[in-house]
Amino acid sequence: MTKVDREVLRGADLEPIETASVDELRALQIERLGKSLAHTYENVAIYRAKCDAKGIHPNDLHSLDDLKNFPFSTKEDFRVGYPFGMFAVPTTKLARIHASSGTTGKPAVVGYTRNDIETWANIVARSIRACGGRPGDTVHVAYNYGMFTGGLGSHYGAERLGCAVMPVSGGQTERQVQLMVDLRPTVIMVTPSYLLNIADEIDRQGIKKEQLALRIALVGAEPWTESMRQEINKRLNLRAMDYYGISEIMGPGVAAECAETEDGPTLWEDHFYPEIIDPVTAEVLPEGSYGELVLTSLTKEAVPVMRYRTRDLTRLLPGTARTMRRLDRFTGRSDDMMIVRGVNVFPSQVEEQILSLPAFSGHYLIELTREGALDNIKIHVEPRSDWVGDAQQSAAELHRRIKMHVGISTQITLSPAGGLERSQGKAKRVIDRRRVG
Repeated sequence: MTKVDREVLRGADLEPIETASVDELRALQIERLGKSLAHTYENVAIYRAKCDAKGIHPNDLHSLDDLKNFPFSTKEDFRVGYPFGMFAVPTTKLARIHASSGTTGKPAVVGYTRNDIETWANIVARSIRACGGRPGDTVHVAYNYGMFTGGLGSHYGAERLGCAVMPVSGGQTERQVQLMVDLRPTVIMVTPSYLLNIADEIDRQGIKKEQLALRIALVGAEPWTESMRQEINKRLNLRAMDYYGISEIMGPGVAAECAETEDGPTLWEDHFYPEIIDPVTAEVLPEGSYGELVLTSLTKEAVPVMRYRTRDLTRLLPGTARTMRRLDRFTGRSDDMMIVRGVNVFPSQVEEQILSLPAFSGHYLIELTREGALDNIKIHVEPRSDWVGDAQQSAAELHRRIKMHVGISTQITLSPAGGLERSQGKAKRVIDRRRVG
């Protein structure tokens, strides 16, 4: 990208806070943090009890550094308080209610006031613009609509930016591809696994890249690797940009990559204050350290969340295209980590090695079993539909690379091209059969 291209992307219509000085940003953060902390303490009994148990009060906050003395919020708080125990306003003040999938227990229920909806739409619009979207674009939203925050959250932000929105949701992949050809959207918002599924369907239908108008993909809701980005860009002839959100904090739009630099999502620090902690000791780590991301909402009215343990593993990096800090690529989640014969393994490490070989598609499944006291890991992969080489030889090479780079021995199982189950939204990458029985 040329210097002129970068200047066009930056433009003159950035919000002033995006390029304010660090001192101006920190002053705004401490002001908003004080108000949000007091609002939470006064109106959320679960969090007030945690503060009282630690003997700390919002009046004890004098600097941003003091935040580390306050208690964390966790997913368990939402489960204990189900459905409305984490809300700071009565339901009569709500404009909308969303909830997580609840696949591991009761869903986390989150709500939004009218002001929250406005804030959310604005930061998603900011995110789309940062990734290269502009007013007049047509945006294909392939995140699921409904109680999941991805669909409607992305939809409102795209409309706020001045885009035409195609509210396609997930599934019906053949129809999605036909709509891309006929309606010619220029931006797609989607999970990485489902975008790969869409690419497969485009190949199956024999559609040429030139028949599509897509130039940008805002990709999020799952950890994904740089290798996956390169795979998507090559197959669809677009720029896949990292787009991060979390329902308990707001939904999509918490952070987004800037097209000028494409070096990791910028966290919108005027609305969300970040910390990185050791996931085991919960101690705050020095700037630049890898650890678990903790986020505090600074402007949320309905469900303000203090020091929320996201379980996402990353590090904070200095700002580049914007004053605000960036998130490094997520290595996974602390609760997604697999321990195989004493070795800590994340799905992203396996994905990196699969995509390092030209033989394999980006579809894979990790299956964990136990024989006696020993853990076994089986990696199900499939060759690309256009691969003409020796798949068995590539499987042997994949076994070698995982052993060398990840540190575990695996069994590589070849499925036929197209044989693995395709994602219709968020992919399920790991099946752990060790817990059965």
